[in-house]
Amino acid sequence: MVTIAPDPAPDATSLSRVSGRSVHNWARSYARRLALTDFVAIGLAVALAQVVSFGFESADVSTGGPDKLSLSYMIISIVLGLAWMAMLLLYATRDRRIVGAGATEYKRIIDATVHLFGGVAIVAFLGKVDLARGYIILSLPLGLILILGTRWFWRQWLSRQRSRGLYSSRVLLVGSRASATAVARDLARAPQAGYVVVGACVPGDSTKEFLAGGAVPVSGDLDELHEILAEVRADTVVVTGSDELPPERIRELSWSLEPGRQHLVLAPSLTDIGGPRIHMRPVAGLPLVHVETPRYEGFKHFSKRAFDLGASGLLIFLSSPLLAAIAIWVRLSSPGPVLFRQERVGRGGERFTMLKFRSMVVDAEQLLADLQGSDRAEGNIVMFKMKNDPRVTPAGLFLRRFSLDELPQLFNVFAGSMSLVGPRPPLDREVAVYSEHVHRRFLVKPGITGPWQVSGRSNLSWEDTVRLDLYYVENWSITGDLLILWRTARAVLARDGAY
Repeated sequence: MVTIAPDPAPDATSLSRVSGRSVHNWARSYARRLALTDFVAIGLAVALAQVVSFGFESADVSTGGPDKLSLSYMIISIVLGLAWMAMLLLYATRDRRIVGAGATEYKRIIDATVHLFGGVAIVAFLGKVDLARGYIILSLPLGLILILGTRWFWRQWLSRQRSRGLYSSRVLLVGSRASATAVARDLARAPQAGYVVVGACVPGDSTKEFLAGGAVPVSGDLDELHEILAEVRADTVVVTGSDELPPERIRELSWSLEPGRQHLVLAPSLTDIGGPRIHMRPVAGLPLVHVETPRYEGFKHFSKRAFDLGASGLLIFLSSPLLAAIAIWVRLSSPGPVLFRQERVGRGGERFTMLKFRSMVVDAEQLLADLQGSDRAEGNIVMFKMKNDPRVTPAGLFLRRFSLDELPQLFNVFAGSMSLVGPRPPLDREVAVYSEHVHRRFLVKPGITGPWQVSGRSNLSWEDTVRLDLYYVENWSITGDLLILWRTARAVLARDGAY
């Protein structure tokens, strides 16, 4: 008999209604909702573009050539809207595997839109259709903004549902206890990805002990896999790796799953690798996964520096009144200099002077030794953080809450010692206790913001801090930097972990 039991749900009624049905059903329902809002967004965009360009009166466009035809812009708007919807469908922008997390959904929407209007331009040129430039120029960005906006709102809704265990794939892990535990822990970190681990099958394990702190029940009999799937209502099998699973057994497992309703996922041992570095190449029936090694020079490095230089210069210019006001406030609020200068470790282990608005009393460094042994829930074993730090001045408390004390670091970025986005710049005393692999943080410049700042800041453990920073170092890109800058604005307003 199978002794595994499904995990208790936070909302039993909702789970039985949503998570209990197949992933195919909820994915199809969610895709219909996306399609409806896409249709509304596109309709509004082309309608507004037509009204702004021609008013509420009817307008026509003529085709060239010997047989001239006159087309109403109303017809053109309808055809354009339907073609837009078709392109979003063709590019699989509502695929269940990309919705809810990551940038792939947004990238596909942008690609579909750009290619659609490229096709419209080609058809207009070949057919000698003199489309109004204002109509095209307005409908493209307006429609794209509306589609991306509605998708973002849907993503927030989906993330809230998935945090409760709804609208997610129910996962059964198959592999060794160590690999299954690691995958269960990693999936639990990202509930927005839509994978809820409901059970594990560890071949040859007779202990039947639970995984992930008692949250995941375990069975040790692989022959009862289909009975386990039915009992925990799992629709996805994730193979985490095990000596008990030779290639023939995995192939048989894939054949035995119900097509379209049950899915097989292979989780490689190599983790924390960004999507752009991964390429699948089938060779002689083997699905080989190619992983590109990270590069820290060439065009990518040049483009990052160019972006840092231009953006920091613009931000310094735009924020100069604010910088002046904060400087006056800091100077008048407490004795001491306006700026706090501190030596930090940068790219390649080189030291540089980091600038901040002074938010603490002048002798804050001398007082640190007395606070090191105090009880605190913030920070971690390497980085000292305290929620109610007595060294912080009243003005500094406000500045730190909204990260305004870090604005002078824009000058560090402009000078080249820092980047807008990167790992947190460490102190010498922190570097002294680094493990060897942590020194990979110094392959790129430290940043004003980064994965640490947008993922919890002072609330993170040291292990999570290192994992996030190393993931950034191994996978950084301009697109990723822009995403972190966007998330930084949200994190600053939320003020979570800012001490």
